[in-house]
Amino acid sequence: MPTKTPILQVAALSKSFGGVLAVNNCNLSIREGTITGLIGPNGAGKTTLFNLITGAEKPTAGRILFHGRRIDGLPPHRVFHEGIVRTFQIPRELKTMTLLENLMLVPANQVGERIWNPLLFSGRVSRQERLHFDKAMEVLEFVELSHLRDEFASNLSGGQKKLLELARTLMCDPKLILLDEPGAGVNRVLMQKLVGKIEVLCQELGITIFLIEHDMDLVTRLCNPVIVMSEGRYLAEGTPDEVKKDQRVLDAYLGGQYR
Repeated sequence: MPTKTPILQVAALSKSFGGVLAVNNCNLSIREGTITGLIGPNGAGKTTLFNLITGAEKPTAGRILFHGRRIDGLPPHRVFHEGIVRTFQIPRELKTMTLLENLMLVPANQVGERIWNPLLFSGRVSRQERLHFDKAMEVLEFVELSHLRDEFASNLSGGQKKLLELARTLMCDPKLILLDEPGAGVNRVLMQKLVGKIEVLCQELGITIFLIEHDMDLVTRLCNPVIVMSEGRYLAEGTPDEVKKDQRVLDAYLGGQYR
C-alpha cells in the first residue's frame, strides 16, 4: 500500500550544460509504494532528472535524498547499491550474451569475479552461481521469457527487450525502479504484459516505480500521482485526470508559456 512517506526527495536541484539549464531548481518527492508518472514536453528535463538521481550526471546545485540520506553526487555503482535501478528508453542489453547471461551478470559482489577465487573457493563460487541461476530463472518466468533463456539478446523484439530490461532490474531486489519510457516501441500485446508486470511489482512486491512516459493512456492506467515538468522545473502534480485538465499543463504542452 502507498504511504505518505517519501522514498525519494529532490530539493532545489539544478543541472546546467554550458549555458543551458536542463534541470532548473526542481523540487519534487516520490511516495513509497506508488507508481508515479513523470510527464512533460520534449526538453522538459525528465531524462536529465533520471540521470541525476542515478548518478550518471552530477548536479550543479541542490540535493537528492533517498530514504532521508543524501545520494546526490554518488557514482552510479553506489546509487545501485542503495537500491535504485533504472531502464532506458532504448534498451541496453548485452547483445552477444543470452538472456540468462544478461541476468546472471547483474548481482553485485560475485565471488567468482576475483581471478583466483574459482580455483581457491570453487565450492563457494558454485553455490553462489546456483543461487544466481535460480534467481534468474525465477525472474525470466515472471516476465514470461524463460523459453528464450538461451537466445541471444540481440534477437529479441523491441517489446521483449523492454521486458528483459525490467528483468535485469529485478536481479538486485530494488527498492526504487526508474523506467524511462517503458512503452516506447512496444506493440499493444506486449504493452499489456509490461503494464501487468509493473503493477505486480508495485502492488504485490512493494517496489516503488517512477516512470517517464509520453503515452497518456499508459500513464492514466498505471500512475497515481502524475508529476509534470516543464523547462526543467516541477510544474504540477495530481491524478491523471487532474493533470490533464490543468491549464498550466495544457499551456506547457501547447506552447502557452511562450505567449
